[in-house]
Formats: sequence, C-alpha cells, structure tokens
Amino acid sequence: MQYRTLGRTGVEVSSLALGAMNFGTIGRTTQDEATAIVDAALEAGINLIDTADVYSGGESEEMVGRAIAGRRDDIVLATKAGLPMGEERNHRGSSRRRLAAALDHSLRRLGVDHVDLYQIHRWDPRTSDEETLSALTDLQRAGKIRYFGSSTFPAHRIVQAQWAAREHHLSRYATEQPSYSILQRGIESHVLPVAEEYGLGVLAWSPLASGWLSGAIREGREITTNRSTFMPRRFDTTVPVNRTRLDAVEQLAKVADDAGLTMIQLALGFVTAHPAVTGALIGPRTLDHLHTQLAAADTVLPADVLDAIDAIVAPGLDLAPHEKNDTPPALLDPALRRR
Repeated sequence: MQYRTLGRTGVEVSSLALGAMNFGTIGRTTQDEATAIVDAALEAGINLIDTADVYSGGESEEMVGRAIAGRRDDIVLATKAGLPMGEERNHRGSSRRRLAAALDHSLRRLGVDHVDLYQIHRWDPRTSDEETLSALTDLQRAGKIRYFGSSTFPAHRIVQAQWAAREHHLSRYATEQPSYSILQRGIESHVLPVAEEYGLGVLAWSPLASGWLSGAIREGREITTNRSTFMPRRFDTTVPVNRTRLDAVEQLAKVADDAGLTMIQLALGFVTAHPAVTGALIGPRTLDHLHTQLAAADTVLPADVLDAIDAIVAPGLDLAPHEKNDTPPALLDPALRRR
C-alpha cells in the first residue's frame, strides 16, 4: 500500500481508501459482511474509511461504527452531510442549523466523539459560503471534527469558498472529493488544477465508473452488476453514450491485457497516477470485490500505458457528461439563464 499526505493537513492516508456506500440497504451488505470488509481493508493497509449520513439512511454509518469499535485511533474516519435525509425541508443543505444537527446524528450512529474529515456532500446554492464555513469552523473548534472538505463541488465554488475563508478569517476546506475515472476525465480541466493551486487533498470517488471499468462489463456479455439493477438506463448499451463507453472499455481491456493488468488495476492505477489525487475511494460490496481491488494497491502505470489511455479517452473528456454531479445549476434549469 502507498501512503500520501492529505493535502496540507500532515495526515498520512492510504492511496486506496474504503468507501462504505454499499454497506446496508444500497449494497445489500450485512453487518457481518461489512465488518469482514473493514477487517480485510485495515489488514491490507487501508487507513481511511469514508461514509455519509445519506447512505442507506444512516445505516452505513451505523455499520462502520460497529466495525471499527475498539480501534478508532488507527483510522482516519470521514463522513459527509448535505443531501436530503427525509422529506422535512430543513433536513438537507449546509446551513449552520443543519450541519450542527447532522453531525451530532452522525457521531451517534458512528459511536465516536469526533470525525477526522467532515465533508459537504454537494454545494448548496441556498447557503452562503460564510454561513457554512463559519459553522464548520465552530464544529472544528469544538473538537467534533478535525478537518473539513467539499465533495463534488464545481471548480469555481471551490475557489469562492477558499476566498470566503480568507476574507472572513475562517478555517478552509482541506479536501475535495470529486468523481474521477478513465471514462470521466472532465475534472482534469478545472477541479484538479484548482485543487493543486490551493493544496487540497483529493479523494476520487467512482474510479471504476460505476462498474464500467471493473471487467464485468464487456461486449456481448449480459450486464448484471448491482448498480445496473437500480440504474438500468446508465447501462443500456442501445443508448449512444453507453455504446461509446462500451467501445472505450473494449479498447482499454486490450491495453490492460497487453500490460499484464486487470481492468481494475488499470482503472485504479490511472486515477492514483494523477499528481493532484491523494487517493481513490473503492466501494466493495463483497469481500471478493475488495480483494480484486486491493490487487491494485501497488499498481504504478508506466508512461506508455498512460499514453495508450490518453489515445482512447482524451485528457479532460467526460464520455457521459450528463451524469456529472457538479454541473452548474443554470445548465440544468432554463429559468436560471433567462431574464
């Protein structure tokens, strides 16, 4: 396992981090399975575990809490808040009111008195940067969080938040958690350069592109991944964008074969090769999934393999731009771009 410093925090984290989104209802993972995954991940050298309050309605945090009981000090523990937790209108967003309550609930579910990294799950256009950063700074000073970060923020919002922290003499976001994979490279054009400029740690989620780069999705093979069961249109190969992805996957599979690598090693090795990336979040649903992903822990891709990847999916290109989670609201809502 490789280790890298998380931005400018001085904290050393593994280049593969354990994402717990599949713990609970989403991944149909039991407590015993989740605990076995955590045990194996820690044994392999992973020291960062990432979850969120919204994952299976808090069930993921509860499972993580039980799995790490008695060894909290050896783990860099991260969670997130901001996405809707139920129908009540104020049980979402990044206001002071919401974050104070959400963190207390997360700490209770995790069974801990603090988290190492608290992340705003998505940018909240209803709440000012000063409001959010002030709340996070106070929670940090209260000892409930050590550092805080953003997740899937557009580059201009990352910059705005850095300036707001400076202007109002508040603590700043120390990390960003963006979606990044061979098939979704758009953040190379904006988010990653900004992260490097401000010294942010970067924890990349979906490095296997929701299973497209796991080796399970190939030409002529029935797609039976867990994700495809509840997001079928994203895997319908009659849809042009998915046909484009599948064509790229077939070319990438040849690159991996020629290099003596699995698709997972190619995919994770690519993400962790970028100098702005601290680590890649893997989200195994089973112990077997974890072991196949851990095989990439020490993968370092040579220049010719990286060049071959660039020739298939150009730097800065998103093959499925409609699936991005950091699209500016005005591109999605016509009313925001018309007087």
